[in-house]
Amino acid sequence: MSIPTGGWIKRTAARLIASAVLVSSLALSACTSLPRTPYTAAEASTSRVLDIDGLRRYADEPITKFSFEKEYSAASRTYLALSGGGADGAYGVGVLNGWSRAGNRPTFSVVSGVSTGGLIAPFAFLGPQYDDTLREVYTSGIAESLLNDPSIMRVLFGSGLFGNKRLRELVARYVGPEILAQVARENARGRKLLVVTTDLDTQRTAIWDMGKIAAVGTPEALHLFRDVMAASASIPLVFPPIMIEAEGQGRRFQEMHVDGGVTAPVLTLPEALLFQGRLPGNAKMDIYILVNKKIERNFELVSNSTIDVASRSLSSITQSQTRSIIFSTYDFAKRNRLGFHLSYIERDYPAAPSEGFDTAYMRALYQYGCEKAAAGQAWTSTLP
Repeated sequence: MSIPTGGWIKRTAARLIASAVLVSSLALSACTSLPRTPYTAAEASTSRVLDIDGLRRYADEPITKFSFEKEYSAASRTYLALSGGGADGAYGVGVLNGWSRAGNRPTFSVVSGVSTGGLIAPFAFLGPQYDDTLREVYTSGIAESLLNDPSIMRVLFGSGLFGNKRLRELVARYVGPEILAQVARENARGRKLLVVTTDLDTQRTAIWDMGKIAAVGTPEALHLFRDVMAASASIPLVFPPIMIEAEGQGRRFQEMHVDGGVTAPVLTLPEALLFQGRLPGNAKMDIYILVNKKIERNFELVSNSTIDVASRSLSSITQSQTRSIIFSTYDFAKRNRLGFHLSYIERDYPAAPSEGFDTAYMRALYQYGCEKAAAGQAWTSTLP
């Protein structure tokens, strides 16, 4: 979803530090990681899931690996890229809802989602009929349950402060066979839905072709579809990684996938395409980047403590990565005479008053995005 803020980390750490002291001696003598089936780099390089090739690609693969010709064949080509941002995903949901109300929301040729954007992406892809679903997820209060019951024991003996049971249940509640069938139908029409995860074993950005997964149409495909969505939103240390069954060179093993925002805070186009300097077939399109966070630099007097310094540093890294991708995409769009459209939370918008998924904050942020979009003020064609 996004790297937690300094305040979130600090408050959660304060609540758990007493428990950490009590169990630290036990941890030193008995702490162990969950067992995994070992596999090699060679096996990883040829791995595939569901015994099918092409269900995902990696962002650093050659341009020849990306077959987008069919996807860009429509007369009107629009690319929507949804960033990470945790609770700030309420902004993106508000923009989508307000855009629908304005009556000029496109049917996107390509939708990509990272982290919280990965949770939004399938519903944004399927169109305004799912606006109410997104509003429910981000404003009803259901998201608050994701960060209930932190446990230092999970950190010491598992791989995340919170279990991922609630995250998996949230995804399963809203993503069933009907969603899978609808995504498969749109995929057959040439539209493309992409969700990003980070493969920790290979340290690579995995771009999952959700339409192709949906087209498989089996219970295993639905399970994988849900797993990819959950993995894209699994913040390291906060939620455990999602283990995805794979096969390579005749051996079966599990890949470890976490939040896509670790390596790609937003996916506009694979780097191979950007470096190529053109789209396949010299196709033209409009690129919409919907950033679920603030991207303008801001001053903040940072406390000289380990937690605050680390948190501010991580936040700065993510912000710099996001700005770099936006600037590269802007330059790419201008050189190729493509439409460039950017939306983000303004610098002066009030920060969340509390940790995690504060419902009142998310409702207000949703309304802010909705009103901006409905009034035609959500998008800009200039850089911040």
